[in-house]
Amino acid sequence: MSRSMYYYAHKKDDQVVIDKLMDLSSRYPTRGFETYFGKIRMEGFLWNRKRVLRVYRNINLKLRVKRKRRLPARIKERLSVPVVVNDTWSIDFMSDSLANGRRFRVINIIDDFNREALLNEAYYSIPATRLVQKIKEVLLHRGKPKRIRTDNGPEFISKIFKDFCEEQEIEIQYIQAGKPAQNAYIERFNRTFREDVLDAYLFESINQVNALAYEWQIDYNSNHPHKALNGVSPWLFANEALVS
Repeated sequence: MSRSMYYYAHKKDDQVVIDKLMDLSSRYPTRGFETYFGKIRMEGFLWNRKRVLRVYRNINLKLRVKRKRRLPARIKERLSVPVVVNDTWSIDFMSDSLANGRRFRVINIIDDFNREALLNEAYYSIPATRLVQKIKEVLLHRGKPKRIRTDNGPEFISKIFKDFCEEQEIEIQYIQAGKPAQNAYIERFNRTFREDVLDAYLFESINQVNALAYEWQIDYNSNHPHKALNGVSPWLFANEALVS
């Protein structure tokens, strides 16, 4: 026997099998070997089961990768101007910190018709349960809107928020991910609130934030000459609309 034959080691080219398994694992990350092998057979490949299993184990596909939850596709909708009160509300969150460095969040709710500030309150955290509770409080004196426009934050895509809106027959209008301009009314409102309140003061406590936010909300609704409302305040614009 020649020396070359003695030391010869058969080399298997499994690249085509690897490529196929990697493709299946990317499309079906929660499935296992039996599903992959079944799909390979259904596609007409006649690779031996032992060969496919060997490659499957060699490339560590038995170590499952947790699937990242994806948002459903959002439809781009034109940002129209409502013609009546309570047609569409916009909701968004802001964040800032106290003088001691502790972070807090502010929930802002406005009526798109007259840009009226319906709620501006700060909390250290705003889970979905608190969000729904604050909306219920606004409904008591305001009535309910036909729809609510939001981004895709975890509070807004939560089951608690969705169930509440379904129960109240309120349509949820999600903007497309990464497109804040589709929620332009409240984005512009947030800028004004930050300039007049959050960036203007050093807060020692949440109570200070909410006290100043409430004072600002009353002044904004009654005295702010809004350019989009022909230079009148939100409350005055709403009153003129009722008269006409």
